[in-house]
Amino acid sequence: MVKLSFHGAAETVTGSKYLLETDQARVLIDCGLFQGLKHLRERNWANLPFLPASLDAVVLTHAHIDHIGYLPRLVKTGYRKAIFCTPPTEELAEILLYDSARNHEDDAEYANRKGFSKHQPALPLYESADVSHTIKLLHGVGCEKWFNPAGDVWCRYHNAGHLLGSAMIEVEVRREAGSPTRILFSGDVGRYGAPLYHDPAPPTPCDYLICESTYGDRDHGPQKILDQLAEVVNAAVARGGPMVTASFAVGRAQQLIFLLRVLEKAGRIPELPIYLDSPMAASATLIFHKYHDEHDMSEDRTISPEAALRASNVHVMRTVDESKHVNGVRGPAIIIASNGMMTGGRILHHLKQRLPDPTATVVLGGYMAEGTRGRALQEGAKRIRIHGQDVPVRCHVAEISAISGHAGRSELLRWLKPLAAPKRTFMTHGEIHSANALATTLREERGWDVVVPRMGEAFELA
Repeated sequence: MVKLSFHGAAETVTGSKYLLETDQARVLIDCGLFQGLKHLRERNWANLPFLPASLDAVVLTHAHIDHIGYLPRLVKTGYRKAIFCTPPTEELAEILLYDSARNHEDDAEYANRKGFSKHQPALPLYESADVSHTIKLLHGVGCEKWFNPAGDVWCRYHNAGHLLGSAMIEVEVRREAGSPTRILFSGDVGRYGAPLYHDPAPPTPCDYLICESTYGDRDHGPQKILDQLAEVVNAAVARGGPMVTASFAVGRAQQLIFLLRVLEKAGRIPELPIYLDSPMAASATLIFHKYHDEHDMSEDRTISPEAALRASNVHVMRTVDESKHVNGVRGPAIIIASNGMMTGGRILHHLKQRLPDPTATVVLGGYMAEGTRGRALQEGAKRIRIHGQDVPVRCHVAEISAISGHAGRSELLRWLKPLAAPKRTFMTHGEIHSANALATTLREERGWDVVVPRMGEAFELA
């Protein structure tokens, strides 16, 4: 018996959780938080349809919160066994999960202090103590090495090119006699030619494929990232105000500062003060430096992510007081703060300060999930609700789609091109229209059997 059920990232992008059940094991692939729309966020508080203590292992694709952010809650509610991931993911997960816990704690404290929560008292989804228990369970495993998380399930990681340590998971359910059942979980597939990251490895032959479809219905623009970034920065300087960029502290922040330094060295943008308002991003950059051999630095091999932070015009804001100091910055400057989809973190305080300023520029980079403030700005909202207040949007809103870490539609098709047809492909990690668009293309152009699973739906695999 091999059974696969979908408890996240089904007809939506976030909350990745895939439960693989065999005769000998129950393994959870990814354990992410739901983000965005309220009805999705409320799922984080609901009991899972399986007991955490019944799982034999958890295997992770990468360290982004929509893939690992539910882990402390899983542990809080009874999970006690191993959590497997790549070595960079093991180190990044620690700082991301502690930051996530602090955000949950801070949001609950702020809601209680300001009295805008419907819950009395407002409680965090999990706390730092739950993260401490979680990180003790992490086990790093290198790419291209078979490992046995539980029972008859064997796994092997391959580079996905999306983030430092990101990987697709090749799975074999092995039997004493006969061929194994081969399953490939794509994780998040990265872009070809992206700064800092190598191209994704080709997909391995498989009987069943679980494929992401974040950009399944559209491509990124043809403009190159350095050209697009230079254009946005120079336009922001011309407006005379600061440029505020919401950025994932792990991955996007390092890419941005690296690329800004490349442009400065080439004389394509002026040297501006850069405020990195994220102690987590600073810590993550040290991990990026540790694994520098896993980077593609072809834009400028003389600049490393860690060295970029030491530039005289780069200021790292670690404390709350330092973060508040940035509120007083006037004139052209670049402010980078997390989190990337504007659902929490220090970026919210900068948005409250800068959204009403017509000289300011707020930059959106990468995918913005439904229901997030980033998506609202992307769709032209005139007011954004932050900490119980409606904040007017008078600033200029710019997009840099080229910096997205997700493969666009044509890149996903390029990645899939060498793969022989699996028995069945499951299209996940995309909004319904994106997943259906890619599924339709694979059915019509390649004759594949493709399903877009619903939340909670289960399938028997031959």
